[in-house]
Amino acid sequence: MAANTSKTARASVRAGQGTGGALSVLGEYKYLIPLAQGRYAYVRNLTTGKTAHLKTSSDAFVEEIRTLSAAGHGAKIRAELGSLNEQHPNDGWADTEKRLVDAGVFEG
Repeated sequence: MAANTSKTARASVRAGQGTGGALSVLGEYKYLIPLAQGRYAYVRNLTTGKTAHLKTSSDAFVEEIRTLSAAGHGAKIRAELGSLNEQHPNDGWADTEKRLVDAGVFEG
């Protein structure tokens, strides 16, 4: 791992390594790890095994979620967005979900 990564990034990766390569809570794989009050997120891609650090308002975030949705993970990601909105109502997760829906990410 590069020496210039943040402590938060290293801790997140280590947490994922301890559970077979995926951050899970009660056996559920977590696709989104929220950062900076919802402005950024780690997006964990189960199909590639990679974790992307993306701004939630970026086109790259939309495309990463679109890729996961196309691979059959859309319903779980949408449920996770709803859960994040309930847990952190002031972080803009409802707006993020609306933007993804408007972009047609979950259609398929």
